[in-house]
Amino acid sequence: MAALSVSTFTRKGFLWIVSGAPRRQFWSRFRKEKEPVVAETVEEVKKEPVLVCPPLRSRTYIPPEDLQSRLESCVKEVFGSPLSGNWQDISLEDGHLKFNLLAHLADDLGHAVPNSRLHQMCRVKDVLDFYNVPVQDRSKFDELNASNLPPNLKITWSY
Repeated sequence: MAALSVSTFTRKGFLWIVSGAPRRQFWSRFRKEKEPVVAETVEEVKKEPVLVCPPLRSRTYIPPEDLQSRLESCVKEVFGSPLSGNWQDISLEDGHLKFNLLAHLADDLGHAVPNSRLHQMCRVKDVLDFYNVPVQDRSKFDELNASNLPPNLKITWSY
């Protein structure tokens, strides 16, 4: 075992000298020797970035003619029991049934209830009232531009 001796006391601290071995070799034997990392050659294929904007999602919704019968069949499928004459008054307090009904209707009709309106869907009648309202994919500026404006007011889209 190598003998250690203190030779001097400096301002920075003790200076240890190992007899017969330089300091670098002393400290390097306690370190784990790292195996050299072999980098694999990967062929990089540089392609032009594809900057294709996805098509705008149309939010237009027109209620179908057979909306009430579609909703009734969805309610029968989700609730699984024969419906009474008052099927529109069925409560949607059970979260699982409410989710299943609204998800099935969103797939069937292509129009989902937004998160901000979910708390208003308490009965099947509320869902029917929501799906009876048509939605136009136009902004207020589009509506103003299409309406009869006074001659001193113009809407310019190029800014």
